[in-house]
Amino acid sequence: MSETFKALVLEEAEKAPVASVKELTLSDLPEGDVLVRVTHSGLNYKDGMIIKGLGRLVRKYPHVPGIDFAGTVEESGDARYRPGDAVVLTGWRVGEVHWGGYAQMARVKADWLVPLPDGLSARQAMAVGTAGFTAMLAVQALEDDGLSPGNAQGEVLVTGASGGVGSVAVSLLSRLGYPVAAVTGRPDNEDYLKGLGAASVVARAELADPPGKPLLGERWAGCVDAVGGDMLAHVLAEMRYGSSVAACGLAGGPALKTTVLPFLLRGVRLLGIDSVMCPTERRTAAWTRITELLPTDVLDSMTTEIGLDDLPEYADRILQGQVRGRAVVVLD
Repeated sequence: MSETFKALVLEEAEKAPVASVKELTLSDLPEGDVLVRVTHSGLNYKDGMIIKGLGRLVRKYPHVPGIDFAGTVEESGDARYRPGDAVVLTGWRVGEVHWGGYAQMARVKADWLVPLPDGLSARQAMAVGTAGFTAMLAVQALEDDGLSPGNAQGEVLVTGASGGVGSVAVSLLSRLGYPVAAVTGRPDNEDYLKGLGAASVVARAELADPPGKPLLGERWAGCVDAVGGDMLAHVLAEMRYGSSVAACGLAGGPALKTTVLPFLLRGVRLLGIDSVMCPTERRTAAWTRITELLPTDVLDSMTTEIGLDDLPEYADRILQGQVRGRAVVVLD
């Protein structure tokens, strides 16, 4: 096959990589077991960092970014997949170390793929994407650590609630029967968040600064934190006795300036969420639960469609907290 296809290609430059849409051929693709015709990808916070050259996540150029994608198998050297099979990929450092989903064709290892879940289209799978998959893992971690609708004493907090992880987390938690408090820095997002199921909306300014004392009044029965930094430090000081925080983001920075007192005096637990190297069995279980819990109309309500040409602009926007919900990249 000598087919050409479009891809967003990053090329090394002095200060930051330069992104442009180019024509590639199949011979340009890296080695892998399965060739996939990509129809949809997603925009995640890490994608924004990669496109803008932040964090030294990409070490080798030229590079095709895009940490997730959905599409159809074209060729397969692995018995688990056949031409025509619909598949999804998230994680495994694709789009970071390996070429990713911002291209109409991708060649990857079969171990990195999962079948497209029944009941989801490729577009809907990318409306979930890495962000929504991470949100599901965070919710499951809270439940595995003892949280349930019957024992939740108070609201479950979601920080960065207007973003991709936060939007899906709000919807999942509310569908499971939890009262959800959604944190946002934009008052005009209140109707959007309540439409996803939030019981209340908390202004970002209430939690943005480090706590004045090691422990504050007990407020939250659990938390999905997509922000980190000073906000996470503040939230830890307000967690109820025996509660847990699932930490899955660093939009507020990677540093955590806190004390051990929430952990020692209130038994608070901080749960780290990694969606990148998540084992296949847990991936499949998470995707199955997502399809059971998230109505397609809710996914549609939080989704904006963009193209390859829009990605450099949207990378800036997501890093500045200006992308609400999920941005799905349409490639077909």
